[in-house]
Amino acid sequence: MSNYALFVRLEAKPGQETAVANFLAGALPLANAELGTVAWFALRFGPSTFGVFDTFADEQGRQAHLNGPIAAALMANAAALLSSPPTIEKVDLLAVKMPG
Repeated sequence: MSNYALFVRLEAKPGQETAVANFLAGALPLANAELGTVAWFALRFGPSTFGVFDTFADEQGRQAHLNGPIAAALMANAAALLSSPPTIEKVDLLAVKMPG
């Protein structure tokens, strides 16, 4: 079971909504390449509010993701794309239902 997770909330700058959506969609291959990332979801809550939710089998996987290429690319582009710094929350999962 994946007991460790991250929830990241992103607010796009006005006019950068499509760029943020494209950035998140384009990060999927990087997430797929991360051995410690069990599940990864890019989310859109509204016109300018986005998020990422991902799960990990252990704290090492979560830390590897936080120090990995997706986080680095996000932080490198944050000033241009986001109206405020990303909100990153470490989450402990209490129960999980995953397919097969």
